[in-house]
Amino acid sequence: MAVPWDLLITATGGITATVVGVVAGGFVGRRSQNRQWLQAAQTAAYEKFLQAFGAVEAELREAFLDERRPAVDWVPFVAATHSVSLVADRETSAAAEQMCEVMEDFAILFHGRQPTDLEELRPIHAALGVAHLAFVNAARRSLDPSQDRLDRSLGGPSPWRGVESFHARPDRTLD
Repeated sequence: MAVPWDLLITATGGITATVVGVVAGGFVGRRSQNRQWLQAAQTAAYEKFLQAFGAVEAELREAFLDERRPAVDWVPFVAATHSVSLVADRETSAAAEQMCEVMEDFAILFHGRQPTDLEELRPIHAALGVAHLAFVNAARRSLDPSQDRLDRSLGGPSPWRGVESFHARPDRTLD
């Protein structure tokens, strides 16, 4: 009995196409799932980091302005930096590191003394603003490369004019 070559070739081609389609679909699906997981993990880590940064920055700033020792809970900030280090790309990781370095400079102001000179705070405050904006931009771009860079960001250090005017008040109250 003769082998129907055209039927055999057609069947083999169909089986091969099906196997290649299943393998390629699995690869594309898994890659898409991994990307979605990474983006969700990055978003959560970046949010946690910004919230922890805000809490520490606000406490240090308020302690400076109130002329008291800061009562910073560093645990959430340190935990947030670890979360960022697990999922951030190079640019975002470098921006987070810069924020941590400036935050350390701010905390060092309090070592062994109570700082009161507003001019000591000015460069640190400016560096915090720059570092915060750099992190926000890097995080936005790591989540979606089509995001435009921001010139200003919401959150982060308060405007310098507010710090300056509060510091100038004799009773340092918000009224």
